Amino acid sequence: MRQRSYEWSDPRILADAVTGMDGIEFLKRIGTGDLPPPPAAQTTGIVPVEIGDGWARFELEPAEWHYNPLGTVHGGILSTLADTALGCAVHTKLPAGTGYTSLDLTIKFTRAATVDSGLLTCEGTVVTIGRRTATAEASITDGSGRVIAHAVTTCLLIPSG
Repeated sequence: MRQRSYEWSDPRILADAVTGMDGIEFLKRIGTGDLPPPPAAQTTGIVPVEIGDGWARFELEPAEWHYNPLGTVHGGILSTLADTALGCAVHTKLPAGTGYTSLDLTIKFTRAATVDSGLLTCEGTVVTIGRRTATAEASITDGSGRVIAHAVTTCLLIPSG
């Protein structure tokens, strides 16, 4: 049997911090380590790489514990990687005090990913942003640059207060 263990920080640290800064500042502070990664990132191994105005790039090194019963990375893990990049791309465009939630996520898988696929990279980019919703698109590529999956989302923008 194989084992895995990991640690995570209190999620309230992020919940308290997010209300006082705009999305791009918040995400960059996670990337620099000034704020801890969210527990979901610690669980899945999804790592922020670079954040910009209207886009976000994340990476995932496939591991055996990501596998489904068929011996490939589970589609839910790939969906989580895409959802992370998509949502964070939208978050980079939001002012302090505005949150979001995914209304939908559509993902198309184009090839299997395994530990032999190399580092998986997902870049999400905002397509449209309005007063109440935003849309974004993303692609996941393997270590050779081949597309593993592509996805789109619509996010509901939620002003606080």
